[in-house]
Amino acid sequence: MKRRNTGPEGLVIVDKPSGFTSHDVVAKMRGIARTRRVGHAGTLDPMATGVLVLGVEKATRLLGHLALTEKEYEATIRLGQTTLTDDAEGEITASAGAPGLSREAIDAGVAKLTGDILQVPSKVSAIKIDGKRSYKRVLEGEDFELAARPVTVSSFLVHEVREAVAEDGTPVRDVDATVVCSSGTYIRALARDLGADLGTGGHLTALRRTRVGPYGLDAARTLEQLQESLTVMPIAEAAAAAFPRWDVDAEQARLISNGVRLDAPGLGAEGPVAVFGPDGRFLALVEEVKGKAKSLAVFA
Repeated sequence: MKRRNTGPEGLVIVDKPSGFTSHDVVAKMRGIARTRRVGHAGTLDPMATGVLVLGVEKATRLLGHLALTEKEYEATIRLGQTTLTDDAEGEITASAGAPGLSREAIDAGVAKLTGDILQVPSKVSAIKIDGKRSYKRVLEGEDFELAARPVTVSSFLVHEVREAVAEDGTPVRDVDATVVCSSGTYIRALARDLGADLGTGGHLTALRRTRVGPYGLDAARTLEQLQESLTVMPIAEAAAAAFPRWDVDAEQARLISNGVRLDAPGLGAEGPVAVFGPDGRFLALVEEVKGKAKSLAVFA
């Protein structure tokens, strides 16, 4: 007989510390929640801090769908220097400096990187090429190119431009900005491309993710706080916050729980829809395909 889980089940919104990989946070959460069944939605680089969405037990089945939602970041971009990794963790590869660079020029460069754009991901990343991670190819000294990918930068708002001097004495400009973007957008690559367009080079020096879909820093807890008191968002609450809602009657609930495709014309949503029964219980994620509700994951 299969043992039923009696521990916590749902989403945990973590305020990831700098220096931790996303996998490090998952490992910590496995210890805190006392279960191996923990996953994350959307990776954060070790340097970055902020919102990392974890799923515990059945909620891991939501993660692949949550990873596709919009994200928001607070970033600091240094113009005047280029690094191997496009962020402050990589060695400096060029120091052109940014003396006399105007705010108008920076704003014009930012405008070019706003909207629907094609972006070449950072080479030092986990993207696989013929089964091998891109960063491993870089470490092995391979010369290769990554294909550009379509991404959407909904908002790229510059708050402040500051004059600064890098450790090697190079005069630089530090740009504080907020970026709202689609899944798969590399903020490091935005920094790189902004610097390239301005002829100064650029890289990311600080990054904090402030939102993943509907989940923001207000709902996030540090690992230390979670160690003291584990805060888990129930699956039903998480689904209701992240996806459009479809309430069904008892007979429809029974059929959907058994994987039956119901007529569902006009759900009015692109992507997953959360289905709830008459008792308010979360039943499934579905999507409309040719007028039918196709189950993506059943939770009943």
